[in-house]
Amino acid sequence: MAGESGGDSATLETTPTWAVATVCFCLIAVSILIEHGLHLLAKYLSRKRRTYLIHALNKIKSDLLLLGFISLLLTVCEKPIANICIPKGVAHSFLPCHSLTSEEEEESKCEEQDKLSLISRVGIQQLQLLIFFLAFFHVLSSFLTFSLGIAKMRRWEHWEAETRTLEYEFSNDNRRFQLIHQTSFGRRHLKFWSEHRLLRWPACFLRQFYGSVYKVDYFTLRHGFIVAHFAEESDFNFQKYLKRALEKDFGIVVGMRLWIWIFSVLFIFFNAFVFRNYFWLPFIPLLMLLVVGTKLQGIITKMCLDSSDKSHVVQGTLLVQPGDHLFWFDRPELLLHLMHLILFQNSFQLAFFVWSWYKFGLRSCFHRKTEDIVIKLIVGVVVNFLCGYVTLPLYALINQMGSSMRNSAFTEEVMGGLKRWRVKAKKNLADKRHKDLARRSLDGLLDTSVESSPSCGTLDPSFSIEIDYASDSGVVSNENSVARRQPEQHQKPGSFEGFELSRTY
Repeated sequence: MAGESGGDSATLETTPTWAVATVCFCLIAVSILIEHGLHLLAKYLSRKRRTYLIHALNKIKSDLLLLGFISLLLTVCEKPIANICIPKGVAHSFLPCHSLTSEEEEESKCEEQDKLSLISRVGIQQLQLLIFFLAFFHVLSSFLTFSLGIAKMRRWEHWEAETRTLEYEFSNDNRRFQLIHQTSFGRRHLKFWSEHRLLRWPACFLRQFYGSVYKVDYFTLRHGFIVAHFAEESDFNFQKYLKRALEKDFGIVVGMRLWIWIFSVLFIFFNAFVFRNYFWLPFIPLLMLLVVGTKLQGIITKMCLDSSDKSHVVQGTLLVQPGDHLFWFDRPELLLHLMHLILFQNSFQLAFFVWSWYKFGLRSCFHRKTEDIVIKLIVGVVVNFLCGYVTLPLYALINQMGSSMRNSAFTEEVMGGLKRWRVKAKKNLADKRHKDLARRSLDGLLDTSVESSPSCGTLDPSFSIEIDYASDSGVVSNENSVARRQPEQHQKPGSFEGFELSRTY
């Protein structure tokens, strides 16, 4: 039976122990080095207080653990899966190659029934290798995408510094009035094609290939965000906020969710020869990415059109109004999920290409022509570069134009202080409710006792009883003593339990 004796291959029974020990030692050493490297990276990010990147690193670890667990299950279930027999007619359907010839030996159980295995043992081993390539390319693609996004956003640091210069304050003086078409933002977006949707979308499609984010776009969107969520004169560092938001979004992009796995299974299924997948499957991530980039450019133009419809005269800086209505289905996060799917499918296609090249050679049924090889390589590289250097930074900027402000607007210290204040405020509110309930219960009990007591029926109606409640410290006090109480020391305005909100973020 295939796989039992391994043909002419030597088993562990006939392999020297020193050879087995050497291989095990090398594997353990490499694993420990990788684990130690990840640990040092986590410590470095912790010193830099990059919490969102630490979360992303933990997600990558969990994804690798999941892929390793899947590979382990395939190893354990190799024989039971190979013993699942199916009819030859079913086994010859939806093949990735047009040829039906196979040189692999079948399980004796299936040969006796004149059937074929669901997946042969050799096929399961090849599938394990595909999982390894998928894990490698997933991590590599995520790292390259984030690095390109950070490199693109470094240019924005100079733009943010320019907002604190006298020249910027003079050019955006509120005492200046101008027509909206005379502003830099208006001249860029209010063109002859802006009013016509059929012309607007092709123009937005082309804009993502050159100058996807101009300085005037950054200044205008920054001003609209600050006016919507802060004081207009605030010195809020918008570029650092975008960087934190990008780090948080990166933690979402690197994760593997159930719906991502479903699309991956569909990708494997549509690799059958009958679907002619080499004509359309490699282009799906690219087309989806171009649609997302076009939508992001269209949002900027739409905000300029909305501002133009409200007023044709601008006082100081042109003000755009953020809102969820600018996004598909009023959900800004939907664009991020699409980019998540695009990146994972692109890394999956690259992993599948390298795996098939490594296992079956460059010229195989998976790559029938030279055009197939060139298209898959070029599309994979272009999608990775375009997503990391163009679309992801553009998304980080446009996504802030929703109705609500994300919690990444605050630093980790600020978020920690707000969370502690929230917990203490909820506790104080609960204690106050318990005290009020106890006092109302005591009042009701006293009223009931007075009304039901026979001896109280002869009391003079003008007779009154004054009841004093005990304070929190256990000292009985009346209204006069409360009035004489010294005023408590208040917290500093603009702070929560000594936590400064006036810090520059």
